[in-house]
Amino acid sequence: MAVLDLGSGTFRLVVYRYCPGAYYLLADELREAVALGEGLAGGRIVDEALARGRKALRAFADFLRASPVDEVVVLATSAIRDAENGHLVLEEAWRLGLPAQVVPGEEEARLGVLAVANGLFLEDALVVDQGGGSAQVSRMEGRRFRQGKALPFGALRLTETFLQGDPPSPKEVRALEKAVAKALRGLGLSGGLPLVGLGGNLRAIARLHAKGRDYPWEHLHGYFLPREGVEELYERVLRLPLKERAELPGLQPDRARTLPASLAFLRALLAQFQAPGLWVSGMGIREGAFFSRFLPPPHLLPDPRAFAVESLFQRYPFSEAHRDRVKALALDIFAGLAPLHRLGEEEKRLLLEAAHLHDIGMHLGYHDHHKHGAYLVFSEPLLGFRHREQALLGLLVRYHRRGDPSPGALKPLLERGDAKRLLRLAALLRLAEMLERTRSGRVRGLRVELGERVRLLLEAAEDPWVERVEAEKQAGLFQKAFGLGLEVVWAGP
Repeated sequence: MAVLDLGSGTFRLVVYRYCPGAYYLLADELREAVALGEGLAGGRIVDEALARGRKALRAFADFLRASPVDEVVVLATSAIRDAENGHLVLEEAWRLGLPAQVVPGEEEARLGVLAVANGLFLEDALVVDQGGGSAQVSRMEGRRFRQGKALPFGALRLTETFLQGDPPSPKEVRALEKAVAKALRGLGLSGGLPLVGLGGNLRAIARLHAKGRDYPWEHLHGYFLPREGVEELYERVLRLPLKERAELPGLQPDRARTLPASLAFLRALLAQFQAPGLWVSGMGIREGAFFSRFLPPPHLLPDPRAFAVESLFQRYPFSEAHRDRVKALALDIFAGLAPLHRLGEEEKRLLLEAAHLHDIGMHLGYHDHHKHGAYLVFSEPLLGFRHREQALLGLLVRYHRRGDPSPGALKPLLERGDAKRLLRLAALLRLAEMLERTRSGRVRGLRVELGERVRLLLEAAEDPWVERVEAEKQAGLFQKAFGLGLEVVWAGP
């Protein structure tokens, strides 16, 4: 399925490969900076912008002819919706075989909320999607769209309307913020909720902040941009002329012109809703349109995090029987050692998720498959996961087989006590894997005896010699994790 988003600043085509309701992946992507909303403050798309739009449409149409897909969805948003000559873009799209449909402002807001509901870990939030021509401000309640409105506060439109100087003058910036604050107050939305930002303009700000603090995670989806970080960027960036803004590390050149407007808009937004910062979504209306077809109404994943884990397994499967036996053994060990480790439901879930995925790296080869598996876990944002949780999951997969569990470069993502959590969960997962070393299911279960040392009593029809030997090789790791020795014995059938 291809989704083409005809935005006011950028045209973007994404192609998804999917199995309905089971898994999906991003298969391809094209992006063209067209600045279609240029001149929109005057009510019309200027001729130069129309020419850029037509050129981009021809490129996308040619791509789709050469790379056929089952379904094409074309979303026309603010610039085309609001400009008196926006119909010219629609006519060109249809002439090229692209079935463009104008998306009303409230529907655009709903699609953004749907993407957030399936992509992040929040139940309730205020969701803001700033494009080039408009900004959608919505209320998400219980992961469902409750209300939303499109405001004429896209980054390109705000720039043209308010910011004429290079750099913009303080007076111009104050006028912009005053207009935004007045409109936001008129929405009747209360603060005190998490604030989520969508769209390339707000992601550009988050990327600048992440680059500035050497954040050790490349995915912006799920990034938290604190209010003080916005203030720091605001003070620094709004003093820079366009040429210097274009050279900021991590900033796409076409975002340099509108960056001051986006920063001023975001600052006013945070002040109005008294938010401590902004959660960044890497997903938006394109993903919302996809979910509207991928899932039956109400188009919500029951558990985005569970879906993400199973989806990754479906894409890189290994023996389900082996997977389930490792999960069962890991759960038995976790339960038996509960008085010792005192870990809770959060850690149990991480352990079982890691067991579910521990051998996905076998798709890239047996040797170093623990490293390959970690790479696959880290390679893209996982729906419903915070950065910390995804980091711990990948690290558990990395150390399920060998190595001294350590956060390494990902330590800044973790919380106090996570290094010990990683060590203990990795020890449990590795024991479970070794007790399934022959992949034959010989160890049907186990009991745990706690004393001066820990004894694992294995239930098997015959002595599982290899499994016992391989598990006992982990005694050093177990001692380090729990401070006790380890003994593995066959307890009979």
